[in-house]
Amino acid sequence: MTGIKSYGAYIPWYRIERGVIYSAMGWLNPATYMSGEKAVANYDEDSISMAVNAGMDCLRGIDRNIVDGVYFASVTLPYKERLNAGIIATALDLRSDIKTADFASSTKAGTTALLAACDSIKAGSAKNILVCASDCPITKPGSAQEEAYGDAAAAILVGENDVGFEFQGAHSVSYDFSDRWMADFDRFERVWEDRWIRDEGYNKFIPEAISGLAKRCNLNPKDVAKVAFPCLYVRDHAAIGKGLGLEPNQIQDHLLNSLGNCGAAYPLVLLVAALEDANPKDNIVVASYGSGSDALLFKATEKTGDIKGGSNGVKKCLAWKSNLTSYEKFVTFRSVIPVEKGIRGEMSPWEMKSIVWRNRRGYLALVGSRCKKCGTPQFPAQRVCVNPSCKAIDQMEDYGFSDKKGQLFTYTEDRLAFSLNPPAIYAMIDFEGGGRNMFDLTDCESGGLKVGMPMEMSFRRKFADVSRSTYNYFWKAVPVRE
Repeated sequence: MTGIKSYGAYIPWYRIERGVIYSAMGWLNPATYMSGEKAVANYDEDSISMAVNAGMDCLRGIDRNIVDGVYFASVTLPYKERLNAGIIATALDLRSDIKTADFASSTKAGTTALLAACDSIKAGSAKNILVCASDCPITKPGSAQEEAYGDAAAAILVGENDVGFEFQGAHSVSYDFSDRWMADFDRFERVWEDRWIRDEGYNKFIPEAISGLAKRCNLNPKDVAKVAFPCLYVRDHAAIGKGLGLEPNQIQDHLLNSLGNCGAAYPLVLLVAALEDANPKDNIVVASYGSGSDALLFKATEKTGDIKGGSNGVKKCLAWKSNLTSYEKFVTFRSVIPVEKGIRGEMSPWEMKSIVWRNRRGYLALVGSRCKKCGTPQFPAQRVCVNPSCKAIDQMEDYGFSDKKGQLFTYTEDRLAFSLNPPAIYAMIDFEGGGRNMFDLTDCESGGLKVGMPMEMSFRRKFADVSRSTYNYFWKAVPVRE
């Protein structure tokens, strides 16, 4: 039996009301106005960091040694030549003898990666594959995309045993349809006329894929509990469902008013939202859009309630938020406008590739050590035990901190050090079970911290070395999402 064993999601802490964007740039084109809000990645987030955090949510409580592969889907890959999925696999501290692959160039890449994972499991070439989809687009000021697009990630673990949702089948359609595109020299997406995209794209490709799936799987509209599919146009989203013979309660909420269109991650985020409310024997359909469409069918098993490893999911991520009231801060986060960094901020760190390679499990996976003699955890990894009553030498075992919660022991708000979201905040974190170290804090604001408050770790972009085309990643501490 092939299907979904676990799922997770990650939606950034920040939201921005579309009215804030419109009030700044709406004078360029009043037709761009949209209601609601959208998710905004922090300045230290990108598609890789969000995919790692979604993967952490998906794999919570699961032995990571069972994962045989990582498929990563995105149209905003940080690296053109460096395996982005390999960074994710390392950050999640997975085995080295696994499959890793990037799926790109289309917003249906997320469902294509999910389908490829299901096919690999069915073929017997792997037993468990983690599929991550994430996007963090940079949009041109004043464009319709600036208001419509949001940032998010989803992760789904596909396996062969103890599945909560059995894979029933799929149907795909492919068209070289140039509605939105980017060449290798473009920074911003280019787009054709909206009515053409709506009428010739969404309104034809998605129904064709879902109808083909229904025919292939002998599925009637009344047999489906939820159908999840993306659409940039709210009225057409409802019309597509109606044209397929679906009742309104069978159509998964599009989340455009609370999240936005999150690219390759969009269909999988909607799928996770549908899975969160599923009951045994429910049929769940997910479809994508982008140069065609993929449609996949999953059937909930009796083990549906047992597989929900993710502690955050879509609902909790949507509820945990902070509103950005500054349009200028929003565009600064994505480096759309340059800002004065001062002398300190202009000093660019240099990532030594050989050192990072040797210490990759510490830097990317936050793996420290634990003394075999006294059981004291410590980060970074040490040869000599830090316990003054022990001081054992070379008696260490690997110990991961990325999934450990902790408490805020002490912190500093620094207004001299440069930060795109000042003040720079760093703190000493005491981990549950032992271990202490200093980390940067993120997704929090001045005056919002308290000594003793619960903290957890979040994978982030530490800095971007533009002169050497390098992104440096590490872990930061964030308040536990309550």
